[in-house]
Amino acid sequence: MSRPDAFSEPRLPFIDAATPADPLPAGGRLPSYIRDHRKRLRNRFMEGGAAAIPDYEMLELVLFRAIPRQDVKPLARRLLDRFGDFNRVLSAPVPRLQEVEGVGEAVVQELKIIEAAAHRLARARVMERPVISGWDAVLDYCHTTMAHRETEQFRVLYLDRKNVLIADEEQARGTVDHVPVYPREVVKRALELNASALILVHNHPSGDPTPSDADITMTSQISHAAEALNIALHDHIIVGKSRELSFRSAGYL
Repeated sequence: MSRPDAFSEPRLPFIDAATPADPLPAGGRLPSYIRDHRKRLRNRFMEGGAAAIPDYEMLELVLFRAIPRQDVKPLARRLLDRFGDFNRVLSAPVPRLQEVEGVGEAVVQELKIIEAAAHRLARARVMERPVISGWDAVLDYCHTTMAHRETEQFRVLYLDRKNVLIADEEQARGTVDHVPVYPREVVKRALELNASALILVHNHPSGDPTPSDADITMTSQISHAAEALNIALHDHIIVGKSRELSFRSAGYL
């Protein structure tokens, strides 16, 4: 994505959002070029939705609320240069966000509110609904919540006898290339929830969803443990940066 022209408007001197802002101009109003830019961008979003604006402008809209007193284009540019795209900015760990010049508490809060809202919306599309008939929504949910994480996370989706999703729980977190998984705990939790089936989900921060030997072994162990208790393992989904891999579709199950 090309961004140079998007940041070509004149800008106010940068004010670190982590420190108190300088007094507003006389009359307490922003300069007209900033005020007009914000109005145009908001109008374009309301008329055309998210599809009408690129990542850097979507990020500006979020930053408007956190930083009402200054031009946010320089900060939007720094965030995108550091993390790559809008989704990765939202999902970046708080300590890494705080490393970016100009990111203070207000910016972190706004970004994490938007991230949490996205996760909740995606979750609402799959919870307490039949998974088999809404498989695309399940994949979208897994991608939204896990694709841009910088460390591995292992989740289990627990289903009832009608394949309705009754629980989505994080079982473990790990490093950039490993997450500890305990088959006994996965199956034990299924029994506690009276679940009849499972879907395993974890992410590969490298971006490549190809399963490792450890992934295949762990999946086999959980499958055997679940089968002994008459619990079905429907699938194991590995989430990459741009695509997901299904163990079932790929022939690993």
